[in-house]
Amino acid sequence: MTQYALIVHQPDGDPPADIDFEAMGRELGALRQEMESAGVWVFAGGLAPASTATVLQASGGEVLMTDGPYPEGHEHIGGLTVIEAEDLDAALEWGRKSARIIGLPIEVRPFQG
Repeated sequence: MTQYALIVHQPDGDPPADIDFEAMGRELGALRQEMESAGVWVFAGGLAPASTATVLQASGGEVLMTDGPYPEGHEHIGGLTVIEAEDLDAALEWGRKSARIIGLPIEVRPFQG
């Protein structure tokens, strides 16, 4: 079994006012239960806003620290779910289910190893 990251790409700024976060939370909870029952769920978590990020970068023997996201852009990683799936097709199906609930792009990427 390979581990895959289901990465949520979230636009910068406030979410649209018409999103029902309670309903989304219930649906995501049901999806997590489904993943656990199928034996694929490993971990999931949402991230704080990109504005809270700190970037550390080695340069010339020093480590530079910069506040804010890296790189600058119009979207950021909002969260991720890690699953173990038999193959990419199975991981993509879980990604499809996530995308239907969240309504944002979901990037499915295998871990190296």
